[in-house]
Amino acid sequence: MKQDSTFRILVVDDEQNYCDVLRMILEAENYYVTTTTHSQKALEILDQERYDLVLSDFFMQDMDGFELLEAIKKNHADTEIIIITGYGSIKNAVDAMKKGAFSYFIKSHDPEELLFEIAKVRRISELTLKLNQPAVKGQYLMHSQNATMKKVIEVIDRVADSNANVLLLGESGVGKEAFAAYIHEKSSRREKNFVPVNCHAYSKSLLESELFGHEKGAYTGATETRIGKFEFAEGGTLFLDEIGDATMDMQLKMLRVLDNKHIERIGSNRLIDVNFRMVCATNRNIYDMIKQGQFREDFFYRISTITLEIPPLRERREDITQMVHFFIAKLSNEMKKPIKGVDPELMSYLANYNFPGNIRELKNMVERLIVLTQDGYLKKNDLYLETRSPQQLNLTTLKTHRQNMDKSYIESVLGHTNGHLTQCAEILGISRRQLFNIMQELNIESEK
Repeated sequence: MKQDSTFRILVVDDEQNYCDVLRMILEAENYYVTTTTHSQKALEILDQERYDLVLSDFFMQDMDGFELLEAIKKNHADTEIIIITGYGSIKNAVDAMKKGAFSYFIKSHDPEELLFEIAKVRRISELTLKLNQPAVKGQYLMHSQNATMKKVIEVIDRVADSNANVLLLGESGVGKEAFAAYIHEKSSRREKNFVPVNCHAYSKSLLESELFGHEKGAYTGATETRIGKFEFAEGGTLFLDEIGDATMDMQLKMLRVLDNKHIERIGSNRLIDVNFRMVCATNRNIYDMIKQGQFREDFFYRISTITLEIPPLRERREDITQMVHFFIAKLSNEMKKPIKGVDPELMSYLANYNFPGNIRELKNMVERLIVLTQDGYLKKNDLYLETRSPQQLNLTTLKTHRQNMDKSYIESVLGHTNGHLTQCAEILGISRRQLFNIMQELNIESEK
């Protein structure tokens, strides 16, 4: 059987028969496999060769699972460990996860469960290795177990190397900019600039100057000539985020650029040829905006040769665990703060949390946990750790705590939409009436 040497597994079990069975199963999946019946021998093997994963029995004659786990994590921090255990030692296996094991597998269970866990380790390993490679920006989003997300990724891979304009729809925080960057890096334009512009961040006049550029003296304060993003994206990709916030006048001007392939800087009559691929994104309901006369239909058709809707994180829960481990690897590396383990209670909580802020919120939570940990272990209690002293802490019921959190988040979204209830409801994934009822219940005021 041909082995895949890119992902290497070391099996450690004092029962030779079980080692042989696992070898047969894993080699059938094309994994590179080495086995040993002695813990000390396993450490010697790891000192001599690189392995991505160790499958280790918990109870062995020369060293128990905790000792082996500690030794591996001390000297081979990047090697993951899955504990193999019987029913009687599940508590020990869970404790091992708290100390840094990736997960555990019960010997009497279907081997498919073990293969599924190994596949997760492999995906995380592949993503971590690519962290510093600029040609795979957004790559961590391109591995999914969710059927809807797989279809989106399939379409992205098919259209990335074309010049078709792409419109990305989805809630705030689902990773639309990362998808746009991935499209750019998978295209023939990858050697040129990827230029992101958030339309929501600029007034009409500022957005026009940002995109078209201006000549020296074009207006008060224009002390020098400045090229705009249209020119800066020459040969590359221009990503217009929050395109739904562009005014109708700006939409018309951008439509002319797409049709004519040239621009005029503000304060100049000289035509400048431009060549870029446009990717746009919005978290607003663009179809309702067209019906209400808030978005030009001709411009919509020009920017949406391909339209993709990115599902929110709560609709792709299969991917949460993988993303948690990815962000742990990425952020702990950036912060130079090694993480020894993750509390299973925390993983269970995250796997069932709704993530109104989507991937952006998940990343923020993981970053917070890494910053707050004092012993290298990520714990659920650190997610909402109060900075006030116990005497100042306002203890409330769980219902009140949840209401306060809901109120705070809804108020922040209302601030983002300038109090616009319809836009706020769209971001929250609920109807306007539901939002209105919740606002009444939580005493939230809005001007619109």
